[in-house]
Amino acid sequence: MSLADQTQALLAKMGVSLDTIKGDFSVHSPIDGSQIASIGLNSTDNAAKIISDAKSAFTAWRKIPAPKRGELVRLLGEVLREHKDDLGSLVSIEVGKITAEGLGEVQEMIDICDFAVGLSRQLYGLTIASERPSHHMRETWHPLGVIGVISAFNFPVAVWSWNAALAWVCGNSVVWKPSEKTPLTALACQALFEKAAVKFAQSTGIAVPSGLSSLLIGEADVGNALVENHNISLVSATGSTRMGRTVAPKVAERFGKCLLELGGNNAMIVTPSADLELAVRAILFSAVGTAGQRCTTLRRLFIHNSIKDNVVERVKKSYASISIGNPMKGNLVGPLIDKESFNNMQKSIANAISEGGVVTGGERVLIDTYPDAYYVQPAIIEMPNQTDAVKNETFAPILYVMGYDDFKEVIELQNNVPQGLSSCIFSDSVRETEFFLSDEGSDCGIANVNIGTSGAEIGGAFGGEKETGGGRESGSDAWKNYMRRQTNTINYSLDLPLAQGISFD
Repeated sequence: MSLADQTQALLAKMGVSLDTIKGDFSVHSPIDGSQIASIGLNSTDNAAKIISDAKSAFTAWRKIPAPKRGELVRLLGEVLREHKDDLGSLVSIEVGKITAEGLGEVQEMIDICDFAVGLSRQLYGLTIASERPSHHMRETWHPLGVIGVISAFNFPVAVWSWNAALAWVCGNSVVWKPSEKTPLTALACQALFEKAAVKFAQSTGIAVPSGLSSLLIGEADVGNALVENHNISLVSATGSTRMGRTVAPKVAERFGKCLLELGGNNAMIVTPSADLELAVRAILFSAVGTAGQRCTTLRRLFIHNSIKDNVVERVKKSYASISIGNPMKGNLVGPLIDKESFNNMQKSIANAISEGGVVTGGERVLIDTYPDAYYVQPAIIEMPNQTDAVKNETFAPILYVMGYDDFKEVIELQNNVPQGLSSCIFSDSVRETEFFLSDEGSDCGIANVNIGTSGAEIGGAFGGEKETGGGRESGSDAWKNYMRRQTNTINYSLDLPLAQGISFD
């Protein structure tokens, strides 16, 4: 069965009405470059109507008690469990992820649904002591409005779920603009949500408002329409730093809120006391998983000079053993998303060579088997130091390797890049690991010990600092992004004392 036929069958199984999505926009699979669907796009005028409907849905949904809102998300988790294999397969076809990673991404969706259900009974505020007699203060949280989600191709469904599951239990509606490279997985998610909405209405007697979950399928003009619309209370945007520089000022101009998750350029430090077998395994997955197209992909590797040659030899041996090819046939590394990604990789390799880099790998492979797809041998580039090429993130499997002698200096090197998403250290020294996690250590939003840079769990807040954008999604108290804070002062006396002892008689 062709990839196109598999795609159509999976979409139909998940409830996507194929007749309603037909159009002139071609969708291709990176596995072999073939066209797997042709769909219609939203216009900017249509986007305005969808956002208006979402605003109406918000005004109705915010009245539903939060635990009841959590029930809808619980049912979505059930539907996702039923269709985990289907959606995971579609992710693999549309993005080129290996089967395990496609299924893993859907599991993240299930996990965030479970998290959000519990959260629906824990949207806690505060009780605050008042300086005035017979008064008390409290802090409460209220639904924010319409949440606009802009997602990238590399995690086409999980990032939406991180935002949507929390937004719904917090009382909001969601308008999702997926990457134009991965619209089919978005259509599938919307269909699965609608299945959950039907179950919710049947079990609770409460109709889910039309527009509570909406899609905007389109290119940059449609994304811009979402960003500039005053009815969008929060724009949660995942993508490149360049995209963030476009989105943030436009949202700020209308005094909207932004949650940005942008570039990574993540680093690992391997110290002399490290468990090298553990470190090499972590390097391999972190650097080549998803063909280097994760925001948390390991891109910079600092190794103490006393063990550098040993570690580099082990890493090269591991790289030589990985299987590259069709991600649905048991291989460990699938394709890059498209030709543009391949070209960017080659430009970055050329820049690194011009700055003294020595390259192993990096070439295109399987050209005869897949002439319209872009499979590559992951690249290891040994650099003389952290040059400009190293400081620029490339969304491809390029690992820059550098040596170091002084521990505090390598911390400074790790931090001396514009991005600040994920970082890690491999060491058995408590002094080194605790310093790495201290105020003087890693400046990233994620800092790990004896585990790689990628593979975050949903229980912790996900995001980073500097040009990564400063936003936090998923777990911990990231839910507060989707609500508005209100401070209340209640006077239960017959007097009217003023704060700060002011008398106004």
